[in-house]
Amino acid sequence: RRAPESFRSYIFKIMKQVHPQTKISKKGMLIVNNLVTDTFERIATEASKLCRATKRSTLSTRDVQSACSLVLPGELSKHAVAEGTKAMGKFAQA
Repeated sequence: RRAPESFRSYIFKIMKQVHPQTKISKKGMLIVNNLVTDTFERIATEASKLCRATKRSTLSTRDVQSACSLVLPGELSKHAVAEGTKAMGKFAQA
């Protein structure tokens, strides 16, 4: 039996980079994990809809980028797209 998927280790690593002295309770971690999971599912669903609308079977970076712009509000979507583009650049180099 597999353990349920979780972003806890990634959330903890990022939190320690941004605020090294700060701790987080189990309940706080659960809330942040649920927030990340929900946001991921919303973006994935929207990207899937965009892919189906264009009658393609392969999800592209453009679909995910457009989904982020549709799901996330204002400035947050701009930052998400910029970070995603940066991550894809690093991935392509490796």
